[in-house]
Amino acid sequence: MRARPLWASVALYAFAALVVVVSVYPFVYAFATSLKTGNAIFDTSLWPREPTLRNYVQLFAPGGQPFGRHLLNSIMVATLTVAVSMLLAISAAYALGRIRFRGKGVLLMAILAVSMFPQVAVLSGLFELMQALGLYDRAVGLVLPYLIFTLPFTVWILTTFMRGLPIELEEAAIMDGCGPLRIIFKVFLPLLVPALVSTGLLAFIGAWNEFLFALTFVSATEQRTVPVSISLLTGATAWEVPWGSIMAASVIVTVPLVALVLLFQQRIVSGLTAGAVKG
Repeated sequence: MRARPLWASVALYAFAALVVVVSVYPFVYAFATSLKTGNAIFDTSLWPREPTLRNYVQLFAPGGQPFGRHLLNSIMVATLTVAVSMLLAISAAYALGRIRFRGKGVLLMAILAVSMFPQVAVLSGLFELMQALGLYDRAVGLVLPYLIFTLPFTVWILTTFMRGLPIELEEAAIMDGCGPLRIIFKVFLPLLVPALVSTGLLAFIGAWNEFLFALTFVSATEQRTVPVSISLLTGATAWEVPWGSIMAASVIVTVPLVALVLLFQQRIVSGLTAGAVKG
C-alpha cells in the first residue's frame, strides 16, 4: 500500500481539528456563559473570572418557569415517541422488506413523501385532530404529531436493514413453527440492534428538540417541554434577557444527547456503516 504524503496527512489532521473546533466551540461558549452573571456575561473573555452556578440554581428555583417539570415532560415525550415509532417501524419494515405484495414500492414512496411536508402545512389539520382526540394541551399528546417526522425515516432505515438479513434465518424459523411476530422479535430483533440504536437516537433527538408542535399543541405551563420553556426565558429589553439562564438551560438540554451518543457510539457507527453497505 502506498504511503500517504506528509502534506496530505497534515491537511487531513488540520481539517479534522477545524471540524472539532467548529463543532465543540458553541457548546464550550454556552457552558462558559452559563457560569457568568450580571455584566460579566458581556465580557469578551471566554472563561469567567468568577464562575458561579447561580444560573443553574435559578432555573429550578420556585416562582419561575417549572424547568424541572418541563425537563421531565421532554424525557417522557421523547422516550414514548421512540418506543412507539420503533415498535411500528419494526413491524412495517418486516412487511416492506421481507414480504412481496403489489404496490410495495408505491407505499414506500408514500411513506417517504410524508416527511417532505413542512410542519406548518399539517399544523391546522393536526390541531383539529388533537382536539378531537382530547390530546390538546397534554404533553403526552405530543407523541402523535411527533410520529409524523420520526416514522418515515425509521421505517426506511429499518426496511433497508431487514432486506439485508439472510433469508435462511427466516426459512429456518418458519420450519420450526415460528409465526411472523416471533420471527420479528426473536430472530430478527437481536440482529437489528445497531440499526435500532442509530435510528432510535435520531428519533429521540428529533423529538427532544422539536419546537413548533410543542408550542402549538400545548399552552398549559405544567405541560410544556424544554424547547418551549427556554424560549419563554425572556426580558423586557436585550439587557434584561437572562442570557446566563438560557445558556444554562441549553447546556442541561444538550448534555443528555451528548451522553447518549458517547454511550452508544460503537453501535451507532456499526449501524450506520452496515446500513450504508447493505443499502
